[in-house]
Amino acid sequence: MKTALITGAARGIGAATAKALAAKGTRVAVVGLEPERLAALTDELGPGHLWHPVDVTEPEALRTVVDATVAAFGRLDVVIANAGIVNYGTVRTTDPVDFARTIDVNVNGVFNTVRAALPSIIASRGHVLTIASLASFAPAPGMAAYAASKAGVDAMTCSLRNEVAHLGVTVGSAHFGWIDTDMVRDADAELPSFRRLRSRLPWPANSTTDVAECARAVVRGIERRSRRVYVPGSVAVAYWVRSLITSRFGDLATRRVMGGFIDAYEAESARLGRAIGNHADKAEHS
Repeated sequence: MKTALITGAARGIGAATAKALAAKGTRVAVVGLEPERLAALTDELGPGHLWHPVDVTEPEALRTVVDATVAAFGRLDVVIANAGIVNYGTVRTTDPVDFARTIDVNVNGVFNTVRAALPSIIASRGHVLTIASLASFAPAPGMAAYAASKAGVDAMTCSLRNEVAHLGVTVGSAHFGWIDTDMVRDADAELPSFRRLRSRLPWPANSTTDVAECARAVVRGIERRSRRVYVPGSVAVAYWVRSLITSRFGDLATRRVMGGFIDAYEAESARLGRAIGNHADKAEHS
């Protein structure tokens, strides 16, 4: 029987993926920052599954969780480094502490998760899946911290893939557009300018995918040991034209779509008086 460990599994994509894997007979260890949610999810998954509260920015705690999971399951076949947060804000207005927290969770947290799990994944000749984003290669104004972190995850994953291939380990990254999670819904509710912008973006960046559909795509990617998982599949188009997206032509197109977005976005953020989206108690993926 296959086994998997998923970080950021208390809600959103992590929880949906745990359900999809469990439905296929995989024993799952769900990890996150919300014990009550994790316990409820494990009850829903049924007997034979585990949950552990842990902060992915704490390497020693993650190693303890991996050891406990392997002790209970006997092996670890898949690790999904899903825990992540988002910071909605411009470089000019984002608090340095919030920027650093986004990088810490999204980049260091993935590194800590993968490094803790690698000995067990190598032993099982298993699979590593990191959760990157459409933002890895299509960075949007107003999401500099998130885009920087996801570009970092993508680059780290590419390095890792070739570091462990000779050990029989496969490595993939998942790149999501807008997924119907708390983080996206919260931003839509709190930042009207953000909601309007999303509706004006060109396809596929203007679409929102159901979280269950996203989880099914992730599970297919794991089963196939895919190098990249795109959700929706049209995100692959952005990957192949990424040089165009960040070219001078891409800049001009972006500015045309943006209109007066940045001024309104910064003003709304200032009125709220706090970071948007960067909530440690909602570590999941959008």
